[in-house]
Amino acid sequence: MTDRPRVLVLRALGLGDLLAGVPALRALRRGFPGAELVLAAPADLAGPVAAVGAVDRLLPASAPGRAVPAALDWDGPAPDVAVDLHGNGPPSHRLLQGLRPRRLFAFAHPGTPEIEGPPWWAEEHERDRWCRFLEFYGIPADPTDLRLPPPPQPSPAPGAVVLHPGAGAPARCWPVERYAAVAAALRERGLRVVVTGGPGEDDLVARLAKQARLPDTDTFGGGPPFERLSALVADARAVLSGDTGIAHLAVAHGTPSVTLFGPVPPSRWGPPPGPRHRALWHPGPEEGDPHGTRADPALLRITPEEVLHALDRLPPSG
Repeated sequence: MTDRPRVLVLRALGLGDLLAGVPALRALRRGFPGAELVLAAPADLAGPVAAVGAVDRLLPASAPGRAVPAALDWDGPAPDVAVDLHGNGPPSHRLLQGLRPRRLFAFAHPGTPEIEGPPWWAEEHERDRWCRFLEFYGIPADPTDLRLPPPPQPSPAPGAVVLHPGAGAPARCWPVERYAAVAAALRERGLRVVVTGGPGEDDLVARLAKQARLPDTDTFGGGPPFERLSALVADARAVLSGDTGIAHLAVAHGTPSVTLFGPVPPSRWGPPPGPRHRALWHPGPEEGDPHGTRADPALLRITPEEVLHALDRLPPSG
């Protein structure tokens, strides 16, 4: 318990969502300097939450997919301020309203007409969205405030090119065979290539490592601890992945990256403009389903040759 004012922020999503929300979290820290800032987010994000440097306490909260948690394990008096960084409601609105906060920051929605928040713009970039949201409530926010501090531990593979074939859904997974072709070409140039994977992606990592003939020392499957993954990315030559958390981690460390987009355009989730990060995307006549069960057609239009060309155009790391 504490006598300090308490600000509760709901963003019970994944690593990429957390990192895209860093500018908003830091803006809230500046906007409420004397308050305890509590973030409701999955417990396995404790490492990156600590690295952000804006949150006083993590309140474990999660639900399958991108759903709103059924409840929050909040104790003590009602929050002085509750901030819905999870979505545009009404489920997330109702969850926070149930705690009876003195003030609630949330987007406007017809299902919760009592909330006079800003409008939700579906086509807006995720970083810009939440900064605009906070500015509506009088809190200045900088969407470029993305960087994380250097990791305290050394990289297990300094200077390597990191390939991450997995994503939150098959729709955002570029074929393993194409990653393997890129890996083979990079190794022929004398570059070290390592493969990473999240929880449940061991088979995917193993398939890529086998096809690319990588040694066991260059595979990091099973969802390595954040501190190790962060060190690997921070000291990498480049990161190649789909639209998933490790792409945002590369941005957070300023590591050169190539991100492959399929169902969702980079205008919503892509890296900031600049030579260090390249987003590849070949849109079709219709937008795909980011939660689909097979690789999106737009993603399949990207070729290994195009990826190698994009990697060649990246500036040196460091």
